[in-house]
Amino acid sequence: MRSNRPRSWIIAAALAALTALALLAAPTAQAAPGCRVEYKVTNQWSNGFGASVSVTNLGDPLTGWRLTWSFTAGQTITQLWNGTVTQSGAQVTVSNASYNGTLATGASTSFGFNGTWNGSANPDPADFAVNGTPCTGSTPTVTPTVTPTVTPTGGTGSLPSSFRWRSSGQLIGPKSDASHNILAVKDPSVVYHNGRWHVFVSTVNTSGGYNLGYLNFTDWSQAAAAQHHYLDQSAIGTGYRAAPQVFYFAPQNRWYLVYQTGNASYSTTTDISNPRSWSAPQHFYSSMPDIIRQNIGNGYWVDMWVICDTARCYLFSSDDNGHLYRSETTVANFPNGFTNTVIVLQDSNKYRLWEAANVYKIKGTDQYLLLVEAIGSDGKRYFRSWTSTSIGGTWTPLADTESNPFARANNVTFDGTAWTRDISHGEMIRDGVDQTLTISPCQMRYLYQGMDPNATGDYNRLPWRLGLLTQTNSTC
Repeated sequence: MRSNRPRSWIIAAALAALTALALLAAPTAQAAPGCRVEYKVTNQWSNGFGASVSVTNLGDPLTGWRLTWSFTAGQTITQLWNGTVTQSGAQVTVSNASYNGTLATGASTSFGFNGTWNGSANPDPADFAVNGTPCTGSTPTVTPTVTPTVTPTGGTGSLPSSFRWRSSGQLIGPKSDASHNILAVKDPSVVYHNGRWHVFVSTVNTSGGYNLGYLNFTDWSQAAAAQHHYLDQSAIGTGYRAAPQVFYFAPQNRWYLVYQTGNASYSTTTDISNPRSWSAPQHFYSSMPDIIRQNIGNGYWVDMWVICDTARCYLFSSDDNGHLYRSETTVANFPNGFTNTVIVLQDSNKYRLWEAANVYKIKGTDQYLLLVEAIGSDGKRYFRSWTSTSIGGTWTPLADTESNPFARANNVTFDGTAWTRDISHGEMIRDGVDQTLTISPCQMRYLYQGMDPNATGDYNRLPWRLGLLTQTNSTC
């Protein structure tokens, strides 16, 4: 997602695979997560109080933990020991210290804090969660909803060395309501679940402000008429949120929505169809990794993308300055512990390696596909592609030039008038919903953003709309 925003914004903001043609099944590789929290006010005075908190891990061993809760009566933490704390309004996040992050199954740790209260009510919090898992005092045995998952694309095969596409017309455009004056929808992420397409987007209002939106429908012919839900009405909240990515993290029986806030952020839910059910934003990193800070120049840290194999999860991001980055953690420790941030690809011409990276597992193979958005010599956006035999491996160019792109105006034909010359930030139609991000190489489809070729002006006020590419030269 292009982030042509003032530098002042970025400074402020920066402070197992599921099998297709089968049923969505519960994972068997790991034990269910679980935790227990004991919260106790140890002393209290006219405008202050002290409390102790004990956390017990009832699930898989952890190498790092992050406890969240919400105060309900205006309490504020002023000092905390045996951990690090951040608080935004009522939402509190406490992360482990350097010496107490490792918790074996059944092990406990504790921390304490002092805080202020309103002098009339100091109720105990009740919504504790560790690493996104609610602490119920037991190990849950929740099984994901069993539902037929119609394969959106097809079978197995190989990728061609060049691509041809047909584009739909505009399928999804902005919809305003009494409190949202929307001029653009962009940066889509999409999954097919329970017989419906679930699409998450960035919304841009007439002031150039970003947040997130959601819609669902059973058939693409219904996309234009689908109701738009605005996620600032959930715990995700108001303020800058953009470039969503959605997937089902099977080891935790939970949906994740990854997005950018100036940091790499996420929210979770157990019900993707309920737009008000998403949790408050949490961050993958405490701050921008050093290697990004050292190389970002005048760019912006954007477009976070998560994909996992059987052992590790990887987080990719871009900087609008010619660099693609990757961090990693273990599947057991996700969403915590992202480290070892490295430069995966770089280009002295920053426009050739701009932003909006996608990484996918090719169904039935040991191959992965990487897409990165570029800006061409004509100023229009397009996608380059690479392949690798592992997410953490070396990437080999596939179709990566303006003359032989993955997707660009010169290899796309349109149903009717060409409504865009930009093939920009989007998402493949996947073969499943889980964290492996598996796609079929057969008759691939890509939901993307485009705009009127004659549109000009401030990037944050351009009239982006969504359309669907369908591959026309499939080898299978």
